[in-house]
Amino acid sequence: MTDERLRLVVIIGSTREGRFGSTVADWFVGEAKQHADMEVDVLDLADAALPDRLTGYGQPVPPQVAAVAPRLAAADAFVVVTPEYNHSYPAPLKTLVDWYGPEWQAKPVAFVSYGGMSGGLRAVEHLRPVFAEVHATTVRDTVSFHGAWARFGDEGRPFEEAECSAAAKTLLDQLAWWAVALRDARAARPYVTG
Repeated sequence: MTDERLRLVVIIGSTREGRFGSTVADWFVGEAKQHADMEVDVLDLADAALPDRLTGYGQPVPPQVAAVAPRLAAADAFVVVTPEYNHSYPAPLKTLVDWYGPEWQAKPVAFVSYGGMSGGLRAVEHLRPVFAEVHATTVRDTVSFHGAWARFGDEGRPFEEAECSAAAKTLLDQLAWWAVALRDARAARPYVTG
Protein backbone atom coordinates (compact mmCIF):
# COMPACT_ATOMS: atom_id res chain seq x y z
CA MET A 1 0.00 0.00 0.00
CA THR A 2 1.16 3.55 -0.73
CA ASP A 3 0.71 6.74 1.29
CA GLU A 4 0.68 8.85 -1.87
CA ARG A 5 -2.18 11.37 -2.13
CA LEU A 6 -5.12 10.35 -4.26
CA ARG A 7 -5.55 12.18 -7.56
CA LEU A 8 -9.21 13.13 -7.93
CA VAL A 9 -10.60 14.52 -11.18
CA VAL A 10 -13.87 16.42 -10.75
CA ILE A 11 -15.71 16.56 -14.07
CA ILE A 12 -18.19 19.36 -14.74
CA GLY A 13 -20.62 17.70 -17.14
CA SER A 14 -22.78 20.60 -18.27
CA THR A 15 -21.63 22.82 -21.13
CA ARG A 16 -24.88 24.80 -21.40
CA GLU A 17 -24.80 28.61 -21.51
CA GLY A 18 -25.75 30.04 -18.10
CA ARG A 19 -25.36 26.63 -16.46
CA PHE A 20 -25.76 26.11 -12.73
CA GLY A 21 -23.17 23.33 -12.74
CA SER A 22 -20.28 25.65 -11.95
CA THR A 23 -21.97 26.68 -8.69
CA VAL A 24 -22.47 23.07 -7.63
CA ALA A 25 -18.98 22.04 -8.78
CA ASP A 26 -17.24 24.96 -7.07
CA TRP A 27 -18.93 24.08 -3.78
CA PHE A 28 -18.02 20.39 -4.13
CA VAL A 29 -14.41 21.12 -5.08
CA GLY A 30 -14.14 23.16 -1.87
CA GLU A 31 -15.39 20.16 0.09
CA ALA A 32 -12.99 17.79 -1.70
CA LYS A 33 -10.01 20.03 -1.01
CA GLN A 34 -10.70 19.60 2.72
CA HIS A 35 -10.10 15.87 2.31
CA ALA A 36 -6.42 15.78 3.30
CA ASP A 37 -5.51 12.73 1.22
CA MET A 38 -6.77 14.14 -2.10
CA GLU A 39 -5.36 16.46 -4.70
CA VAL A 40 -8.09 17.84 -6.96
CA ASP A 41 -8.05 18.50 -10.71
CA VAL A 42 -11.18 20.11 -12.23
CA LEU A 43 -12.03 19.07 -15.78
CA ASP A 44 -14.66 21.44 -17.17
CA LEU A 45 -16.14 19.96 -20.33
CA ALA A 46 -17.08 23.45 -21.52
CA ASP A 47 -13.35 24.27 -21.63
CA ALA A 48 -12.22 20.86 -22.91
CA ALA A 49 -14.40 21.24 -26.03
CA LEU A 50 -14.13 17.57 -27.00
CA PRO A 51 -15.40 16.87 -30.54
CA ASP A 52 -18.66 14.93 -30.62
CA ARG A 53 -17.58 12.96 -33.68
CA LEU A 54 -15.31 10.04 -32.84
CA THR A 55 -12.43 9.10 -35.10
CA GLY A 56 -12.19 5.66 -36.69
CA TYR A 57 -10.20 2.86 -35.07
CA GLY A 58 -6.48 3.36 -35.50
CA GLN A 59 -6.81 6.99 -36.54
CA PRO A 60 -5.10 9.75 -34.55
CA VAL A 61 -7.28 11.55 -32.04
CA PRO A 62 -7.90 15.31 -32.18
CA PRO A 63 -5.63 17.53 -30.03
CA GLN A 64 -8.41 18.29 -27.53
CA VAL A 65 -8.79 14.57 -26.84
CA ALA A 66 -5.04 14.06 -26.53
CA ALA A 67 -4.83 16.98 -24.07
CA VAL A 68 -7.36 15.45 -21.67
CA ALA A 69 -6.03 11.87 -21.79
CA PRO A 70 -3.08 12.34 -19.39
CA ARG A 71 -5.32 13.97 -16.79
CA LEU A 72 -7.72 11.02 -16.83
CA ALA A 73 -4.90 8.47 -16.93
CA ALA A 74 -3.25 10.04 -13.86
CA ALA A 75 -6.47 10.01 -11.85
CA ASP A 76 -7.12 7.56 -9.04
CA ALA A 77 -10.80 8.51 -8.87
CA PHE A 78 -13.46 10.64 -10.54
CA VAL A 79 -16.45 12.68 -9.42
CA VAL A 80 -18.95 13.58 -12.11
CA VAL A 81 -21.02 16.71 -11.48
CA THR A 82 -24.08 16.29 -13.67
CA PRO A 83 -27.44 17.91 -14.28
CA GLU A 84 -30.41 16.00 -15.59
CA TYR A 85 -31.51 16.76 -19.14
CA ASN A 86 -34.70 15.06 -20.34
CA HIS A 87 -34.48 12.38 -17.62
CA SER A 88 -30.84 11.57 -18.42
CA TYR A 89 -27.31 13.02 -18.53
CA PRO A 90 -25.89 15.64 -20.93
CA ALA A 91 -24.41 14.48 -24.25
CA PRO A 92 -20.92 15.93 -23.52
CA LEU A 93 -20.55 13.43 -20.66
CA LYS A 94 -21.20 10.49 -22.99
CA THR A 95 -18.74 11.98 -25.46
CA LEU A 96 -16.12 12.16 -22.70
CA VAL A 97 -16.67 8.54 -21.70
CA ASP A 98 -16.60 7.32 -25.30
CA TRP A 99 -13.31 9.01 -26.26
CA TYR A 100 -11.33 7.07 -23.64
CA GLY A 101 -10.88 3.48 -22.54
CA PRO A 102 -7.97 2.43 -20.31
CA GLU A 103 -8.10 5.81 -18.55
CA TRP A 104 -11.35 4.72 -16.81
CA GLN A 105 -10.52 1.08 -16.10
CA ALA A 106 -10.53 -0.22 -12.53
CA LYS A 107 -11.08 3.25 -11.07
CA PRO A 108 -13.99 4.50 -8.94
CA VAL A 109 -16.52 7.09 -10.07
CA ALA A 110 -18.85 9.04 -7.77
CA PHE A 111 -21.63 11.47 -8.64
CA VAL A 112 -22.84 14.89 -7.56
CA SER A 113 -26.12 15.64 -9.30
CA TYR A 114 -28.56 18.50 -9.46
CA GLY A 115 -31.87 19.23 -11.07
CA GLY A 116 -35.55 19.71 -10.38
CA MET A 117 -37.66 17.28 -8.40
CA SER A 118 -35.38 14.29 -9.02
CA GLY A 119 -32.19 16.16 -8.15
CA GLY A 120 -30.46 14.68 -11.17
CA LEU A 121 -30.66 11.14 -9.84
CA ARG A 122 -32.09 9.77 -13.10
CA ALA A 123 -28.96 11.05 -14.85
CA VAL A 124 -26.83 9.26 -12.26
CA GLU A 125 -28.69 5.97 -12.70
CA HIS A 126 -28.24 6.20 -16.48
CA LEU A 127 -24.52 6.86 -16.08
CA ARG A 128 -23.86 3.83 -13.87
CA PRO A 129 -24.13 1.21 -16.67
CA VAL A 130 -22.17 3.46 -19.04
CA PHE A 131 -19.25 3.54 -16.60
CA ALA A 132 -19.60 -0.19 -15.94
CA GLU A 133 -19.10 -0.79 -19.67
CA VAL A 134 -15.71 0.98 -19.55
CA HIS A 135 -14.74 -1.11 -16.50
CA ALA A 136 -15.08 1.68 -13.93
CA THR A 137 -16.64 1.10 -10.52
CA THR A 138 -19.37 3.49 -9.38
CA VAL A 139 -19.78 4.14 -5.67
CA ARG A 140 -23.15 3.86 -4.00
CA ASP A 141 -23.55 7.20 -2.23
CA THR A 142 -24.22 10.38 -4.17
CA VAL A 143 -24.78 14.02 -3.35
CA SER A 144 -27.91 15.34 -5.04
CA PHE A 145 -29.58 18.73 -5.04
CA HIS A 146 -33.33 18.67 -5.64
CA GLY A 147 -34.63 22.03 -6.84
CA ALA A 148 -30.99 23.08 -6.91
CA TRP A 149 -31.52 26.70 -7.96
CA ALA A 150 -33.36 27.39 -4.69
CA ARG A 151 -30.87 25.48 -2.51
CA PHE A 152 -27.86 27.80 -2.89
CA GLY A 153 -27.32 31.35 -1.68
CA ASP A 154 -25.83 34.21 -3.68
CA GLU A 155 -22.34 33.33 -2.43
CA GLY A 156 -22.57 29.82 -3.92
CA ARG A 157 -22.99 27.94 -0.65
CA PRO A 158 -25.92 25.58 0.05
CA PHE A 159 -28.42 26.85 2.60
CA GLU A 160 -28.32 23.51 4.45
CA GLU A 161 -24.53 23.61 4.53
CA ALA A 162 -23.93 21.19 7.41
CA GLU A 163 -26.12 18.47 5.87
CA CYS A 164 -24.61 18.97 2.42
CA SER A 165 -21.06 18.87 3.80
CA ALA A 166 -21.87 15.66 5.68
CA ALA A 167 -23.18 14.07 2.46
CA ALA A 168 -20.05 15.19 0.60
CA LYS A 169 -17.82 13.74 3.32
CA THR A 170 -19.63 10.38 3.12
CA LEU A 171 -19.17 10.32 -0.66
CA LEU A 172 -15.50 11.32 -0.46
CA ASP A 173 -14.71 8.80 2.29
CA GLN A 174 -16.31 6.01 0.26
CA LEU A 175 -14.56 7.16 -2.91
CA ALA A 176 -11.20 7.28 -1.13
CA TRP A 177 -11.63 3.71 0.14
CA TRP A 178 -12.31 2.45 -3.39
CA ALA A 179 -9.54 4.59 -4.89
CA VAL A 180 -6.91 3.15 -2.53
CA ALA A 181 -8.18 -0.42 -2.91
CA LEU A 182 -8.23 -0.23 -6.70
CA ARG A 183 -4.91 1.62 -6.98
CA ASP A 184 -3.25 -1.03 -4.85
CA ALA A 185 -4.92 -3.79 -6.87
CA ARG A 186 -3.80 -2.25 -10.19
CA ALA A 187 -0.24 -2.04 -8.87
CA ALA A 188 -0.23 -5.64 -7.64
CA ARG A 189 -2.00 -7.09 -10.65
CA PRO A 190 -2.53 -4.94 -13.73
CA TYR A 191 -6.13 -4.79 -14.89
CA VAL A 192 -6.84 -6.68 -18.12
CA THR A 193 -10.01 -6.48 -20.23
CA GLY A 194 -11.26 -9.01 -22.75
